[in-house]
Amino acid sequence: MIFPAILVAGLALSGTAQAAMVLDEAEALRISQAAIGNQLPDLAFHDTSRQAVTLAEFRGKPLIVNLVYTACSQSCPVVVQTLYDAVASAQATFGEDTFAVATIGFDPRHDTPEQMRAYAGSQGIGLANWHFLSGDPTTIAKLAARTGFTMVPSPQGFDHMTQTTIVDQDGVIYRQVYGAGFVVPELVEPLKDLLYGRPSNWTSVDGLINRLRLFCTLYDPRTDRYRFDYAVVIGTAIGVASLSVVLIVLVREWRRANEKSSRA
Repeated sequence: MIFPAILVAGLALSGTAQAAMVLDEAEALRISQAAIGNQLPDLAFHDTSRQAVTLAEFRGKPLIVNLVYTACSQSCPVVVQTLYDAVASAQATFGEDTFAVATIGFDPRHDTPEQMRAYAGSQGIGLANWHFLSGDPTTIAKLAARTGFTMVPSPQGFDHMTQTTIVDQDGVIYRQVYGAGFVVPELVEPLKDLLYGRPSNWTSVDGLINRLRLFCTLYDPRTDRYRFDYAVVIGTAIGVASLSVVLIVLVREWRRANEKSSRA
């Protein structure tokens, strides 16, 4: 990985040196995809109140990691607003306390706790379990390397991946979502998989309920929201009942045929 060195050293580069660095999009995508399956280290950050926050505190629930720099006036605000819509939909579907979001400033010189608090306010972010975090250069470099997030200094600030990382309950990267204007299902579907789709629990009552939720929680493009579709449950129940009746009739007819052949 070359990007931690770029991040730590590049923050102090001159404008001329910055202009010479170009983001290799194909290589950045390759590195991002290769990060899927990585375990996040237990890095320490500070929240907007300068309280220490570690990544280990988010274990046990899915975590969405979104890296921005607060001086960005182009892609970062669009990503955050797109993420806001998707997170609001996910919270309405799964509950506010079922997952967490961490927006982390990757420009340590400027993305202080105070600046991250101002940034959250300017973006109108007030959703539960959404944390805005700051870190030192070494910590940010380690996080960028582990999540496969690429950034290079540029005359405007940074060129970087528009990447949102979905981490599972054990701190392992599960999915990358790309683009500044991704659609709601690109974020919600992986969360649904993580929250409802673990087969090891399907033999329990809670597991069976989660399996039902997995198949019956559907996206409605008309409202841009998810809903639990009772019609799927009713249709499935009717289908099972109808199949059971058909099987019973077939078994009875088979028994009658056998009895007749035996008497003959």
